[in-house]
Amino acid sequence: MKSCKTSLVIMTFILVFGAAIVTEAVSPVEPLAKITVEAGEYTRIDIPVSVALEGIVQDPAQSQLMLVEVKGSERVTVPAQIELSEPAKLWWILSGTTDKGDKRIYELVKAEPEETSLIKAVKNDKTLVLQQGDAKILQYNHGIVPAPKDMGKVPEVRRPLYDRSGFIHPLWSPAGAVLTDIHPPDHLHHMGIWMPWTHTRYEGKRVDFWNLGDGTGTVQFTKYLSTTEGPVYGGFSAEHEHIARKTSEGEKAILREVWDVRVYNVGGPEKGYWLIDFKSTQRCVADKPLIQEQYRYGGFGYRAAREWKGENAKYLTSEGKTRKDGNGTRARWCDTAGAIEGKWAGITHFSHPQNFRHPEPMRIWPDFESNVFFSFTPSPAGDWEMEPGKDFVFQYRLYVHEGTIEVDDAERLWHDYAEPPTVKLEKITP
Repeated sequence: MKSCKTSLVIMTFILVFGAAIVTEAVSPVEPLAKITVEAGEYTRIDIPVSVALEGIVQDPAQSQLMLVEVKGSERVTVPAQIELSEPAKLWWILSGTTDKGDKRIYELVKAEPEETSLIKAVKNDKTLVLQQGDAKILQYNHGIVPAPKDMGKVPEVRRPLYDRSGFIHPLWSPAGAVLTDIHPPDHLHHMGIWMPWTHTRYEGKRVDFWNLGDGTGTVQFTKYLSTTEGPVYGGFSAEHEHIARKTSEGEKAILREVWDVRVYNVGGPEKGYWLIDFKSTQRCVADKPLIQEQYRYGGFGYRAAREWKGENAKYLTSEGKTRKDGNGTRARWCDTAGAIEGKWAGITHFSHPQNFRHPEPMRIWPDFESNVFFSFTPSPAGDWEMEPGKDFVFQYRLYVHEGTIEVDDAERLWHDYAEPPTVKLEKITP
């Protein structure tokens, strides 16, 4: 079986593509397993689900498998992928609407799979673009993007400090509008979607990985761990180093970070949304801890399109807060939205309940006339420490949508992320 584009850490194999209805006679062999999905207390609409394959197949990379949904006397083939994690996981989309309290039944059978890729990862020497068919979703920049030549009041000698790699820009709306910005004149260090820390100390000295202009810290892409294409999701895993530039040993990597970014094959231009998962795993690789000082921002950051300003933009949090009163408050989700040439679009940012200090405080620019900036950050809640050798994991889901979000939809999406359906696998013994 031919693999997708992938390497090393997170590898994904396509099982089958298509939704053709077939009869039981097509698969006379006994299924390997029965899978039951229970919607639970919430109605589900087109959401990704997964189940561990431990004990089902000895070598998932070499297995020829097909997922089939059981609908009475009919069998419906379902697009699925195997993620070669530990243990291996089977992923698919719980398609359509599944009402609260309902169950869906699937079987996993041996079959010759068809191979296809709907979420593509297109890479060159500077960028990697995830796209659904020909529609671009996001661009990750592994090549260094130089700062603009016109830096305003910043001296030319300091311009290279703002050169940066390891960030997302552009992020496109389903209709093709660019929803991110980099190197804006008011904050030259803002880089689309990025995740540095601000007020930190190492060896007792201040290190700012965020603002860059003081020359004490930066973040750099180092390598890809994997790229993935497939009918259920596509994405990449990339390694970064957070570098302190003025330690007692000179420049030194303090944090090693892995981004796992995944776009699911749902929504699209016709339905008017993208669904993206973002995961950052950070470990202090120095011999001393990195001290995180209490501060109003740092961590996951989003800088919106320059057109999102004044009456052309708004915020809404899960607690009903807005630009007027949301800054520094905590929330499970926050929607940022704005208009470009009169057409509204937005991103609903969801924080995973396992995140450190969840629900995390938020940085929301309160000035009505300012542009849109947003950050989920644990730092306003007080000092904390990143000890050597310990992993810190930060997970966020992004719902990129046309128009504006309805609160009921945002709540449904939150429950999908924080309280997903129960998936049970029962091995069938011949």
